Amino acid sequence: MNEITPVSLKDAPALIQAVFPAQKVSFEAQSERKAVAAQTLTGLGSYWKGRKPLILVRAIVLGSLLPQTGDSEKDLEIFEKLMAFDDHGLARRAFVQNDLKPKHIASRISLSNPWDYFTFTGRDDLEADDRLLNLECPFDADEEGISLRWDRDTSDEAKLQLIERALGTFSTYEEKASFCKRPEEVEQAWLYAPVWPAVNDHYAQWGVKARSLPELVEQMGILRFGHRPRVGDTFSGGGSIPFEAARMGCDAYAADLNPIACMLTWGAMNIIGAPKKHRTMLEDAQKTVTEQVDKELIRLGVEHDEKGNRGKAYLYCLETRCPETGWMVPMLPSRVVSPKLGAIARLKPDHANKRFEIEVVSNVSAKELKGAEKGTIDDGSLVYELDGRTYRTPVKTLRGDYRGPDGATLNRLRRWEKLDFVPRGDDIFQERLYAIQWITKNSIYKPRQITYFRAVTDADLERERKVERIVAENLAAWQAEGLTPDMLIEPGAKTDEPIRTRGWTHWHHLFNPRQLLLQALALKAWRESPGAPLGWLNVAKMADFNSRLCRWATSQGGGLGGPKGVFSNQALNTFYNYATRSWSGYGAGSFRMAEEALPDVEREVISAPADQPARVCDFWVTDPPYADAVNYHEITEFFIAWLRRNPPEEFRDWTWDSRRALAIKGSGDDFRRGMVDAYRAMAEHMPDNGMQCVMFTHQDTGVWSDMVGIFWAAGLQVVAAWYIATETTSELKKGGYVQGTVILMLRKRPAGERSGFKQRILPAVRTEVERQIESMMHLNDEVKDKLGEPVFNDSDLQMAGYAAALKVLTAYTHIGGDDVTSFALRPRQRGEETVVDEIVQQAAEAANSLLVPEGLEAETWSRLTGIQRFYFRMMDMETTGASKLDNYQNFAKAFRVADYAKVMGNMAANSARLKRVTEFASRDLTDSTEIGPTWLGRLIIGLQQLLAETEPTVVVGQIQEDLPDFLEIRRQLIDMLSFIERKAPEKEVRDAAEVLGGRLKNLRAFSQ
Repeated sequence: MNEITPVSLKDAPALIQAVFPAQKVSFEAQSERKAVAAQTLTGLGSYWKGRKPLILVRAIVLGSLLPQTGDSEKDLEIFEKLMAFDDHGLARRAFVQNDLKPKHIASRISLSNPWDYFTFTGRDDLEADDRLLNLECPFDADEEGISLRWDRDTSDEAKLQLIERALGTFSTYEEKASFCKRPEEVEQAWLYAPVWPAVNDHYAQWGVKARSLPELVEQMGILRFGHRPRVGDTFSGGGSIPFEAARMGCDAYAADLNPIACMLTWGAMNIIGAPKKHRTMLEDAQKTVTEQVDKELIRLGVEHDEKGNRGKAYLYCLETRCPETGWMVPMLPSRVVSPKLGAIARLKPDHANKRFEIEVVSNVSAKELKGAEKGTIDDGSLVYELDGRTYRTPVKTLRGDYRGPDGATLNRLRRWEKLDFVPRGDDIFQERLYAIQWITKNSIYKPRQITYFRAVTDADLERERKVERIVAENLAAWQAEGLTPDMLIEPGAKTDEPIRTRGWTHWHHLFNPRQLLLQALALKAWRESPGAPLGWLNVAKMADFNSRLCRWATSQGGGLGGPKGVFSNQALNTFYNYATRSWSGYGAGSFRMAEEALPDVEREVISAPADQPARVCDFWVTDPPYADAVNYHEITEFFIAWLRRNPPEEFRDWTWDSRRALAIKGSGDDFRRGMVDAYRAMAEHMPDNGMQCVMFTHQDTGVWSDMVGIFWAAGLQVVAAWYIATETTSELKKGGYVQGTVILMLRKRPAGERSGFKQRILPAVRTEVERQIESMMHLNDEVKDKLGEPVFNDSDLQMAGYAAALKVLTAYTHIGGDDVTSFALRPRQRGEETVVDEIVQQAAEAANSLLVPEGLEAETWSRLTGIQRFYFRMMDMETTGASKLDNYQNFAKAFRVADYAKVMGNMAANSARLKRVTEFASRDLTDSTEIGPTWLGRLIIGLQQLLAETEPTVVVGQIQEDLPDFLEIRRQLIDMLSFIERKAPEKEVRDAAEVLGGRLKNLRAFSQ
């Protein structure tokens, strides 16, 4: 048998350059996202929003390692086995999930004797029992009035076979995988046990003999590079790329300028993926610190009432003096405390003190609960009623907003000083505790706590004053020891908000006395613990969930109510009311280990700029901050302020500063220069046969043009591109739309000079686009014939068009006489269309011209305008379940549609659809609209007239009159109507299209 020969695959093209099951990866990536807190790395810090799905990282690394063998279909089959996307892998995942029950299986497959596998209960009449014993599958157990379960003698292997057969009856991968655990949730050795004979056989010519994914990865690395592959990421962020690379068996190198990102990445590899012995130490440390802080709080007596109940959450609001009445008024956007318990706050005037008492009552009527949704803050104004009169004052008036000499908005809020932690008596905004959620004495340490809400008593206020005294006596010392922040808030896009709206100037001002006390006690205990690095992660998590910026959420699903994290969005929003957690809101469960420890591979995390990699890596996989809505360099100062003093040994070499000046951020010329430096440095720290993967969110061709310029100047050539729908919703983008991720694969550009001109490049681009798409469509046909569904959808094929263009384009060193590096780095003018923009756009058009919707003639397609192509393309995709908004966004850009929203019937993220023929209003179809003057626009009018029972001859006459070239285009109109007849979802529209198409076919003269 062959033995592995190092570097025998040195120059072999990677599988990902030709084949990648993007649709399946997309579904799995979204499934991972939907797991929310159950995602493997989220427990370290959900405040970091930029992590890419682990399954996507796995697919990229594996696809980059595996070679093309000349048999694309077989290559794809093996790849899917290794991802557990194949039918048997799905069956094993479904077996563990246990959502596909015996009754489902019995209803979908044929079995001559189901009682070899199942047993039933629920029928006790003998006649029915006799008949059931002779029953064959498929049958409906519910209709038979019986309950099915597995027979105790049925083996796991037999169950797996039946589950696999049942899954095979579903038509799409999405339907099958919806019954399954995610691959990472299944014990890996058992999940992959059946695949190794097929894998080893497929790669036998290179001597591959693997029994686990890390073994395969190491052997493939030796075949390509002579050693175990190293994967690097210089924008490591939350750590998903280096973590998953290490979990697969690669050596992992991670770097980030931001120390919080480094801490999260380190935590992913050394806490989430910790070996058993280290896990035990961490769990013991967590327990010890939890008990230590708990005992200290009990000693201080600040979280228990006189009956032994313990506070769980403390609700605070701002309070301000009304300039009209002189009354102190609580600022509450809503008076609802807990929808589930029917708990609200009632305001009772206290005329003697010119303020309001706040009562908290539970079990109010639905009507009163609804009324309580309206508080004293409405549309930016303080609004309240007193003695039958309503008073309204804009908050900006209370704040004293005015225009400064430079036009900036200023106000009369006092700027807080370093030792401030509560408002002073003459501050515009005071702060008031108005409700407490209590845990009953007997359920404090039980898994299921019993809680209730109560108004604030004098004893509660005395405990508040005690906490304030403790903080006042210790704040200066805590700041000197680094147990409490003393950092100034540096102005910035996001950091201006707390300064402007509250007058806070230091980071500790974002925390009230209770929060400062809890944070200081926890940080002190963790400093003395052997698990200090875990403590740093936990203290950061606590800060996110225990700040004056934590809103009290009551509006969703009638729940109990609870505090939301500061970074539930990526800003530093101040609130009129907020919630503070007690220590019981944390405890021993604040991190979750991975199911299995990481393999014994090299793992390195350093804090460094992206253009200063410290290692040579075979693969660089990066998710750069292109046009990012998140100002990480600013908002992470919120965490750095707590953690920068005396970090544990593991973090001591990092620079605990945001280093704003060095951060690659935003867009524009500075961004492009920083990116070129970073990617050039990575290319220089990569072997000649290495590869890079760059992920970024697809925006428009301007993004493509910038990214091409960056890679051009960095000496890289694009070799493939894929489109993955990674998100179900996104808090980073307005509207929460589905966001896709573009996966660009790059290699070093071959050495030497190569000049090109647009006139010569364009034909080469078109040829490459056609070759790429035709090869993909051929594979689609082969796989569809065997498995019932294609590998690639239209988005994949469209992306292949871009990739083909970029592959041709980035091979050149000069375009039109200009050096590409100079071209890439020169400042861009607003609205400028460069030669790159033009070539990329023409590549998109070349790709789209090949993607003729099923049932439409190529000649018709070639003559349609962009808006018509968009409508027909999406109409075709809707018949296969295309309901995600990003599909519409991407194709609207590709077809250069000015405003696709005008032809959309629904713009919801995951339920998007076109307007139906019957939904177009007259104003939508005038000559001033995009679709109105087109052939399609005139046909829609005609169909609407037929549905309104206008005579067909009148409708045909109107179309002839509206379209002067009617005779020349009659064949195309008939083809379009035939397409609508097949694709329209409403029967009446299909019937009308058939009638109108028939009339046009039979037309002999204008008079008919």
